[in-house]
Amino acid sequence: MTHKLSQKLIAEEIETKEQLDLLKSIGCNFGRGYWFSKPIPGEEFEK
Repeated sequence: MTHKLSQKLIAEEIETKEQLDLLKSIGCNFGRGYWFSKPIPGEEFEK
């Protein structure tokens, strides 16, 4: 539906490669979650 509205699709809570692969296969544009990075303090992120 988001693509029909010319919007980008963002997935949250991606934790495994299988989830990432599935989301890519359905056209998900962006994602975030433990698969990419564990939570880190703001100061460390800025470095």
